[in-house]
Amino acid sequence: MISLLDDDGGISESFEKCLKQIFAKYCTPKLTLPLAGDLPSNACLDSTGLHAWALDTNGEPFSEDTKEEILQFMDVTDEGDLTFKGFLQVYQLQTENDEEETWRDLVSPPAFNTTSLSATSVLVEAWL
Repeated sequence: MISLLDDDGGISESFEKCLKQIFAKYCTPKLTLPLAGDLPSNACLDSTGLHAWALDTNGEPFSEDTKEEILQFMDVTDEGDLTFKGFLQVYQLQTENDEEETWRDLVSPPAFNTTSLSATSVLVEAWL
């Protein structure tokens, strides 16, 4: 089985590559997918991106309590937008507690619903 976390419990390099593509779909500024290279240093999930990501992976928006917890405990910008580091923190915590939920997010068709991005292509590319 493909490992999402490394031996120290952190996000594996391959998993991070995959998450970078998902983050790029929802972040501001808008990016061309599939993302080639690094995310811009100012990339973040604003409230619109956070809402879209929640809908695509969970089928419903985050509750106010969940949003508040994410923005309080994860890495955010001065404006309160979720950074890529914070996005990784969310997935590290989720994967530590419920790896099956993370896999459901990764294979969620809406998370990869673009003409140039598919779950299969991102997962295969990330683990090559």
